[in-house]
Amino acid sequence: MTLVKSKYFSPRAIGLHVALILWLASCAMAAWWQVGRAIQGNSLSFLYAIEWPVFAVLGVLGWYALLNLEKADEAEIEARRQYEERMRQEAREAREALKVEESPALTAYNDHLASLATQPKKRLWGH
Repeated sequence: MTLVKSKYFSPRAIGLHVALILWLASCAMAAWWQVGRAIQGNSLSFLYAIEWPVFAVLGVLGWYALLNLEKADEAEIEARRQYEERMRQEAREAREALKVEESPALTAYNDHLASLATQPKKRLWGH
């Protein structure tokens, strides 16, 4: 019960529920308005009358995805860090194996890219 409670009744989840309700109400009102305009003779409004329910469905899908987003645990974060470090090492080794005469500008640019690749990555929300 605690998992369900924390999943559906946390402050973040309640905010998502409220946002979904507002989104669905807005889409329903816009669709109703477009149906009225289409009945009055605006033929383009028939397309919009179909489009707003599609937006409502996309809102439900987004709500579901955000509600079921799982945060990565420490083991997954560590595995990703090790994978990234292994890829950097393989790239360094491949670069050393293929070392050819480069222009100084190209060498400086490649060194700059390598330094960017070794910097810690900015954490994205939820990852």
